[in-house]
Amino acid sequence: MKAVSLFSGCGGLDLGLKRAGFEIVLANDIDNRCAEAHAANKLSKAFHHGSVKQLTPARLKKLLGEDLEDIALLAGGPPCPPYSKSRFYRKDKPRALQDPVGEETMKGYLSVLKTLRPKAFLLENVPGLAYKVHHDALDHILTKAAKLGYSCEWKVINAADHGVPQIRERFFLVGLRGKRFTFPAETHTKASKVPTLFARAKPWVGVGRVLDDLDTEKNASDEGHFAGGAFHEQLCEVPPGDNYLFFTKERGHPKPIWKWRSRYWSFLLKLSPDMPSWTIQARRSNNMGPFHWRNRILRIAEVKRIQTFPDGWKLAGTVEEQWRQVGNAVPPRLAEILAKAILQHLTEESRDGGEVSASGGA
Repeated sequence: MKAVSLFSGCGGLDLGLKRAGFEIVLANDIDNRCAEAHAANKLSKAFHHGSVKQLTPARLKKLLGEDLEDIALLAGGPPCPPYSKSRFYRKDKPRALQDPVGEETMKGYLSVLKTLRPKAFLLENVPGLAYKVHHDALDHILTKAAKLGYSCEWKVINAADHGVPQIRERFFLVGLRGKRFTFPAETHTKASKVPTLFARAKPWVGVGRVLDDLDTEKNASDEGHFAGGAFHEQLCEVPPGDNYLFFTKERGHPKPIWKWRSRYWSFLLKLSPDMPSWTIQARRSNNMGPFHWRNRILRIAEVKRIQTFPDGWKLAGTVEEQWRQVGNAVPPRLAEILAKAILQHLTEESRDGGEVSASGGA
């Protein structure tokens, strides 16, 4: 089945779609480095390098040709800053659809959805899209989709619950014509919950398990991976799996340095090899983690593993640009699991007599 990908980035979601069995006939991104990475990994039949608002019906017809009438899936994650937690603190910044970028990208996604009328669509974003404060934006999406004939289901999913070595929560919305989508069941859970809640579930995957062969003593102080800056000595004292709160009175430190909750959670945050990583952010920093338990900044090879990209996945640009591409991506493993579930629904619906035709317009 054929798929179109929007806001494709370096291809995390797209790789999952391909592994599940979709053919990506068109991908899109405005970022130069993402366009280079996408081309290097040969992910799609065609690529539009530019804004999603340029994907007018005429442009889509030209790019897709005979594929235009046969799109099974539209997938993509409109840029997430307007819905992120940071907007709770940045009062000077507009939120949700009040943000020009948020409004343009979400409107662009829905415009392409209206033009293509695929059998299904997948929309990914940060969990903040599901917050009550953003209900207008979510209601807008659901209303537009319903007018196009889609039944929608959404869920905030933790990637660690599906075998990704990273505690990464993201919002996913799936729309189908006909019956409603059922999200795949979790296969993994926090180790302490395994005996009581999910007898069949496996424990979360510890990050040490996937980084083991990349981790050597000689890399502990690699040039360019020095972590902590002026706080490096404090970072070295933080136990694996902890952060700056280790140095607070509330945690019983004999000589408190920091006040309780006076910094972002990721400040001096250090990985534990026995636990999944915390969310890999889009920005590489020397004092905002997660950091390696050997007190250094993670390498690109390591963040790719944590995000479940293959080792040979090609990226473009500087280390910071590559980090941003990986940090913004959907973990391919999670993308593949969701794509397989969508494909199963579409296959069953096709066997049962075809799709329900869409009604109305947006």
